[in-house]
Amino acid sequence: MISLFDLFKIGIGPSSSHTVGPMRAATRFAESLNDTPDVARLRVTLYGSLAWTARGHATDRAVILGLAGEKPDTMDPALADGIVQSVTQAHLIPLNGHPTPFNPDTDIVLDTKTVPPVHPNTLQFEAFDSTDTLLACARFCSVGGGFIVPEQVTETATYAQPDMPYDFTSGTELLERTQNTGLDIAGVVLANESVLRPCAEVEAYLDRIVSVMMDCVDAGLHRSGTLPGRLNVRRRAAALYERLKDQSRSNQPSAHGIMDWISLFAIAVNEENAAGGRVVTAPTNGASGVIPAVLRYYREFCPEYSLDGQRRFLLTAAAIGGLFKLNASISGAEVGCQGEVGVASSMAAAGLAAALGATPLQVENAAEIGMEHHLGMTCDPVAGLVQIPCIERNAFGAIKAINAASLAMHGDGAHHVSLDQVIRTMAETGRDMNHRYKETSLGGLAVNFPEC
Repeated sequence: MISLFDLFKIGIGPSSSHTVGPMRAATRFAESLNDTPDVARLRVTLYGSLAWTARGHATDRAVILGLAGEKPDTMDPALADGIVQSVTQAHLIPLNGHPTPFNPDTDIVLDTKTVPPVHPNTLQFEAFDSTDTLLACARFCSVGGGFIVPEQVTETATYAQPDMPYDFTSGTELLERTQNTGLDIAGVVLANESVLRPCAEVEAYLDRIVSVMMDCVDAGLHRSGTLPGRLNVRRRAAALYERLKDQSRSNQPSAHGIMDWISLFAIAVNEENAAGGRVVTAPTNGASGVIPAVLRYYREFCPEYSLDGQRRFLLTAAAIGGLFKLNASISGAEVGCQGEVGVASSMAAAGLAAALGATPLQVENAAEIGMEHHLGMTCDPVAGLVQIPCIERNAFGAIKAINAASLAMHGDGAHHVSLDQVIRTMAETGRDMNHRYKETSLGGLAVNFPEC
């Protein structure tokens, strides 16, 4: 079982694999040098997808912030540019409080030729003394959703947890736990999480995650201007918000108005993410708008809304996201966007169904439907930026999630394709997908869209 504390992380945009993960890795390496006073130079090498999209996904920026001691869940996004600018101009980085030579132009190496042996998102940190002798070296894999794993450690080893009362590693086992205990999926997850920490702490974290998500929606609804990067993409959420408010006050509301609001909520979050704002990896930054949009829909448009339902939503979504993470991947560099927006849509579908009172079988069906219709989705960001097609793609993922929950709840839970089968299919599809369509910006829209 993967803890919801690991699955839902608070961080800054634009990418969990390329920003949050590398920042956490850089912070960890910097902390490891705390008792190494002779460091005179640092070098960071980015491989694979991290190298191909380092600028557009702000990986170079994340590495600087992490080495400077910043952590993605606590740093103020408004301070990021100032820290990066200071390091870039002075060629010094505050390594554990000690100014250390570091020139981002030469000390961050983008290696697009070497194929990393374990994971396409690999980065290496090196520290040297004044004689250029290597003092320390560490290699990490950023495996999606802000997770980082030392390259020499098997990924599954990082998921080891204390004995859980209702542990599960598949959708089938999860349904068996509900049948044997009488608990719903949220209840199973809460019981397991309560082994790791008090129940009140779990619920407080759930409420904090929702608060950050809703704050992100609200911030996106009120900010205009142009997103960072050479595409000069204009923010749309604020203007769309004003139009939808005007429509809601008219005597002729749109027949599909609720769909417009759902899309707006997702776009607002992902514009914040693209601008480097504070978001929740749910399960990744590139897909961070899906679950907040569906949660906002549940809060504002569903009469069944309750605080307990909101918590059930996230607990259930965490169960589904954990299964994808454990048995497939949530990394766009590994399986394409089906592992990001597709997983987010599956999680949101399950969460909404649970919040609306669906049975465990209906919830599992909703999750399966949500992923089934994202299978094969590529990750081909234009100019390496998390903007086109990522922002609109989150809106469609949210709409699909709500449709999946509705379809599942109109049935009795019986269906032909199981969640486990669709997870396995997603993993196989990702392995078969050409690397150009897995977050490298070497294929698809990234090469067919004229930037000028």
